[in-house]
Amino acid sequence: SRWGGPWLLGLLVRLLFWGSPGAWASYLRRSSSCTPIPHHMALCYDIGYSQMRIPNLLEHETMPEVIQQSSSWLPLLARECHPDARIFLCSLFAPICLDRLIYPCRSLCEAVKRSCAPVMACYGYPWPEILNCNKFPADHELCIAAVSTDENSSSRRMPRASCKDCELEEASTAREILENLCANDFAVKIRILRKNTTTTISDFDLDPTRVEVLKHGPLLRTDIPARLQQWLDIDATCVHNIMRGTHAGVFVVSGEVQSDKVVVNKAYAWQKKNRNLHQAVRRWKHHRCPEQAG
Repeated sequence: SRWGGPWLLGLLVRLLFWGSPGAWASYLRRSSSCTPIPHHMALCYDIGYSQMRIPNLLEHETMPEVIQQSSSWLPLLARECHPDARIFLCSLFAPICLDRLIYPCRSLCEAVKRSCAPVMACYGYPWPEILNCNKFPADHELCIAAVSTDENSSSRRMPRASCKDCELEEASTAREILENLCANDFAVKIRILRKNTTTTISDFDLDPTRVEVLKHGPLLRTDIPARLQQWLDIDATCVHNIMRGTHAGVFVVSGEVQSDKVVVNKAYAWQKKNRNLHQAVRRWKHHRCPEQAG
């Protein structure tokens, strides 16, 4: 399975060397039952195994309760705050049906919490006590570990969602677009490429040959490509919404500079039908913003 295969295989291999089940496993068999993960349990269906235990590790005792409680996490999953968030949540909501109770590792919980708790806080939800990472076993014990690893660069930050919803804008009028460019710190015309479509979170690249700086503001022109690539790396949800499932596209984006990162506030697709956008970009070179005119 593209969702759970690697960690599930590793877990089963470790179990082969763990020895026979103890008293707790016998109790678990008596007190819980294995049941198929239903199609309408969107959080965990097709996670990599088909049977789960009820009651689960969060003490939900009926399938309707499991489905109701798990569905409340779907919006967070859609924010793509961490590539292992689904594995972590499903290890609790839909524990794999083995002789032994298998919890997520503490490090997995901590990694997901680091990336997802700030996103939850954007919407006024604290990280729940029931998911307190100190409750979970250390990595040297039998547990479900993180799947995502950074093999390419130790300095790359984990993709995370922005608190600000980001959508592709409609180029309504050239005047409105010019006002937007004036209101933001920077504005650029760029080409974005999707690197893959197989992982939980898509990776995106900036085409360095297709960067046209309309307004650099407090940024150095030479720094803009690197800063925009950083945006592509860490603000997965925003970029995903802008791309709308395409593999490549040219966009005019504008935004603000916040300490060590850039935040994109507006994005327009550079297409022939967007005549207002084309007109605004042509006029921008000679346009004077209100504060400049004054």
